Amino acid sequence: MTSLRTDLSRPADLGGTAVRPISEDELGEWLRAVRTGFLQSPVVPVEELAAYGEQFEPGRFLGAFDGGRCVATFRSFGQQVTAVGGRPVAADAITGVTVSATHRRRGLLTRMMNGDLAAAKERGDTVATLIAAEYPIYGRFGFGPATGAARWNVDVRRAGLDPRAPVPSAGGRIDLVEPEGVLAVGPGLHERVRAAVPGVVSRDAWWWRTRTGVLRLDTQWTEPFHAVYRAADGTVDGLVTYDVDDTWGDAKQPHHTATVRGLLAATPDAERALWHYLCSIDWVTHVKSDLRAPDDLLPLLLPDPRAALATTLTDWLWVRILDVRAALEARTYEGEGSLVIEVADPAGLTGGRWLLDASTAGASCVPTTRSPELTLGVTELAMLWLGDESALRLAALGRVREERGGAARADALFRTSRRPWCPDQF
Repeated sequence: MTSLRTDLSRPADLGGTAVRPISEDELGEWLRAVRTGFLQSPVVPVEELAAYGEQFEPGRFLGAFDGGRCVATFRSFGQQVTAVGGRPVAADAITGVTVSATHRRRGLLTRMMNGDLAAAKERGDTVATLIAAEYPIYGRFGFGPATGAARWNVDVRRAGLDPRAPVPSAGGRIDLVEPEGVLAVGPGLHERVRAAVPGVVSRDAWWWRTRTGVLRLDTQWTEPFHAVYRAADGTVDGLVTYDVDDTWGDAKQPHHTATVRGLLAATPDAERALWHYLCSIDWVTHVKSDLRAPDDLLPLLLPDPRAALATTLTDWLWVRILDVRAALEARTYEGEGSLVIEVADPAGLTGGRWLLDASTAGASCVPTTRSPELTLGVTELAMLWLGDESALRLAALGRVREERGGAARADALFRTSRRPWCPDQF
């Protein structure tokens, strides 16, 4: 525990490299290092600097400095992630993690990560979250993949949709709106979706302003189209943002692709209507989806599901449990039952042996001395927490140890009828 509670307000010398929170006037140098780490142009656009200046929070932008040059970066911010059953859980969202190629293997990421997780634990955050650019990095810090993601490319010509049919087919309507319209209805719609879908994370006003171009991160912004679906009573139940390219064949035939930047739907009718709308746009022959849950309805909304080719299938949101009791009591379960679990956390942030009494309404989780029925690491618990992974699969892989059928009973409690989904990158 001592190694994690490092005081990052005092520089520490690691082979000549000091790790510390940055000041606001160092934000430009920090962003240059972020861009360098992600192999982007190191020139920081003034728009990006101004936008991130609005997000600056002292103590949560960390940098490693060799002389005056920032060579590693790390940022965290407050977030909520929806647990199974709809309860929002306080999360420490981690982003902007880089180490320059010149300073690898010096323990810089370990120092920044350990300090941040210790601070998150002290704040009372239940979990930490991130989107992993590379798979092997974060397991050693207790993170595990908690949601997956998929993208589809729909060949509209093969989809089997009737181009003469009205869209929407019955009731409701679809309207194109300007960015101001998105800002007016988008946050409320997102909150409805977030309350219903485990894995969805919160969005602040800054998120909406950057995704509508009101606040621009660089000079390369191109204005997308926005369309909303209104139910028969006028309620906005769906929103899609998309681009369309300008591609023509040799015989002057249109081969345009609509690429979805984001699609939210609070009802199946809205979801069906928006996908059918995209597939009905004149000249559009392909529709590329945004990041969807791996069991998304999209392929089955088409008369010929084979017209939707899965182009991406990957892990997405990673979770690190910081408080076992709070995390397990925050969610609901698929049935009723009890399970004794022993959670190992080498970092010492959480763990222990717990009696979980679970039901469809919620759960209690209390320390116990009873013999464990399922023994697992904090990484594996994160993989189970949102219901996406199977304890039986992990047992077959040797990643959990079970007694008295503990893995099967864990699956009966933890697994969900629909897979969790995180539509955002952060």
